[in-house]
Amino acid sequence: MAHEFRKLGTTVTRLIMDEQRKHPTASGDFSSMLMELIVAMKLISYEVNKAGLLNVLGAAGTNNIQDEEQQKLDVFANNTIFRAMDHTGYLCGMASEENADILEIPKQYPKGKYALVYDPLDGSSNIDANVSIGTIFGIYKKISDGTDYDTEDFLQPGHKMVAGGYTIYGSSTMLVITTGNGNGVHGFTLDPNVGEFILSHPNIKTPQKGKIYSVNEGNTPYWDEKTKDVINYFKDKDKKTGRPYSSRYIGSLVSDFHRNLLYGGIFMYPIDFKEPSKSTGKLRLLYEANPLAFVAENAGGLATDGKNRILDMKPTDLHQRVPLYIGSKEDVETAMKILNG
Repeated sequence: MAHEFRKLGTTVTRLIMDEQRKHPTASGDFSSMLMELIVAMKLISYEVNKAGLLNVLGAAGTNNIQDEEQQKLDVFANNTIFRAMDHTGYLCGMASEENADILEIPKQYPKGKYALVYDPLDGSSNIDANVSIGTIFGIYKKISDGTDYDTEDFLQPGHKMVAGGYTIYGSSTMLVITTGNGNGVHGFTLDPNVGEFILSHPNIKTPQKGKIYSVNEGNTPYWDEKTKDVINYFKDKDKKTGRPYSSRYIGSLVSDFHRNLLYGGIFMYPIDFKEPSKSTGKLRLLYEANPLAFVAENAGGLATDGKNRILDMKPTDLHQRVPLYIGSKEDVETAMKILNG
């Protein structure tokens, strides 16, 4: 995204188009795809903001592939993104946290050279309590031959993403996006008066060291000793290193990550042994960890599973789970040192 246009008042549409003009041979597909996806997020934002009035709060009476109870807004958001993107001709297919298999492009529509992965509504268990929730997404370039998708188009390591980000639906709706390659991370706030995302947070840089730790301490009995040592480090008193850190945990990944991105700190969802099926971690690599890691690293932060860089991990399954330590670089490095000491 062009440096000369990183100023307040710039719309996300203008930034996308100005970036496209820097590449005279570009087909425009990537730019148009992003703009279609942004339209879907505007529709979700409208529905979220009107949820209490439109009878879309509460459970939908179904479970997703993770065997988690779906909320009505989960289903709406999932369908909205699919229907906004299925006919565009830019995608070879889509993969959603809510669906077991890759979502195929309907036969009557053309297929394209990109693969979209998304968590349609992260934090949906908090919907009825009016807690901020969000949409997380990642975009990859198709690597298989032909027009049809191959599973490998979706099972690419995160550093192969061509765009990633999230939209948070809170007191205002904010889109945070990066296209990597040194283009930075930029935040856009939706102006409801004009229906457009306006640049409000240009070139976001997360602090190298923060003052916040975010973790569900209710899982303490199910952690191993090394994990407990990490949490205790951030809670211990040590004026020289700026400890103790403040504890802030909302339970909505997008919300916790977004706050720490701006203020500095570390979000942790370690392995726990409460549920054997999730003993490799809880968060999904494709739909949550990779896109947020892409944002974090392009903002100067770091994301790991406790040992390995998240963006270097090659997924082996569409719904693979991982532990996650993400945020300010020095804080994540400290956690890794303790875990592997």
